[in-house]
Amino acid sequence: MKSEFKKIVLENGMTILFERRSLPVVSVAVAVRQGAIHEELSEKGISHFIEHMLYKGTKNRTAKQIAEEIERNGGELNGFTNNLITAYWCRLPSERLEVALDVLSDMVKNPLFDEREVEKERKVILEEIKLYHDNPRFYVFDEIEKCLYAGTLGINVIGTRESVESIDREMLVKRFNSFYGPKNFILCVVGDAVLDEIIGFAKERFGRGGESADVKEFSFKNEVRVEEREGIDQANLVFAYHVPLADDVKSYAARVLSCLMAEGMSSRLFTEIREKRNLAYAVKGESEITKYYAHNLIYVGTMKQNVEKVKKIILEEFDKVVKGLGEKELEAVKTQLIGNWKLSQEDSVNQMEELIFHEVGLGAENFYDFEKKIKAVSLEDVRDLAGRAKEKFSFFALVPKERD
Repeated sequence: MKSEFKKIVLENGMTILFERRSLPVVSVAVAVRQGAIHEELSEKGISHFIEHMLYKGTKNRTAKQIAEEIERNGGELNGFTNNLITAYWCRLPSERLEVALDVLSDMVKNPLFDEREVEKERKVILEEIKLYHDNPRFYVFDEIEKCLYAGTLGINVIGTRESVESIDREMLVKRFNSFYGPKNFILCVVGDAVLDEIIGFAKERFGRGGESADVKEFSFKNEVRVEEREGIDQANLVFAYHVPLADDVKSYAARVLSCLMAEGMSSRLFTEIREKRNLAYAVKGESEITKYYAHNLIYVGTMKQNVEKVKKIILEEFDKVVKGLGEKELEAVKTQLIGNWKLSQEDSVNQMEELIFHEVGLGAENFYDFEKKIKAVSLEDVRDLAGRAKEKFSFFALVPKERD
């Protein structure tokens, strides 16, 4: 697969990532090196707000025309904002690649930021904030980040009601003009396409510009909190711990530990919490590892009276890893991770996103070294991380409030 990958940086600073495939489908994204980690607390949510606005019309297309041009050609259109980037993407039959490039380039170069649409979209985002608050499972994932980080990383990517209400058109336009330029653009194409045609399009359509976005102040911390809420029947909890950053080879040990503990039905905690003790339906784990911040987390949905019991089981399992993890189990988990990594590449959208995420980390080419680096993880590194996890962790639980 690596031989099919190319990375090109144009004279204007724009990065092109290309992975050629023979299947007649192409996934295309324009990502901007601008996300929530680059925002002050007072403007949290502005990157996400801009993402919404770029679908609301350009100098050349209405919002309806943007959607129609992709969908009527058999494609799908979407986007996302996270801490590090904002991305706009579509997937189309490969013979429609030019349509994808034309629409996406128009969106990131010529948005209108119509005043009426800004006010309408503000209401949509405020409803999105309510959605995240009112859904217990979404809520605990937001709150665990507040337990892990102080500063800008402690606030959700979409912002708060107060910050979103304070963002006006002038702020949106100023930020867009500052950062939406080729110096910050990553054009990623995965599918049946010709690289020279992609490079030619990029050189023709994009000029120069784009300031570098600075990472705003944040710090690491550990906090344990329990919050009560009326109107819910299940307790939702998240156990999380800091792990090595992406530029540390031991970050791959963190991925192994996450998989070992809570990724899949064969994981230690799924087996112990659900299968043996029947304390929960959902037991899930995941890693978020970047060059700025990194953590593993474990989510469990259980009854209120079982929250402390589940927390104790998690800590005991980490202790068992420290004292008893062997080479045979370690190799099995490595095989699982490598297999999952290979399966994930089947979806071109997923592959497109992974290449972009790696590019804003250590470089997209680093993605293809995953198997080699997982195989190199040592038993001692995994045990050491498990020991640190049980000593320094964050924990948040949202539990039902007792009725009077």
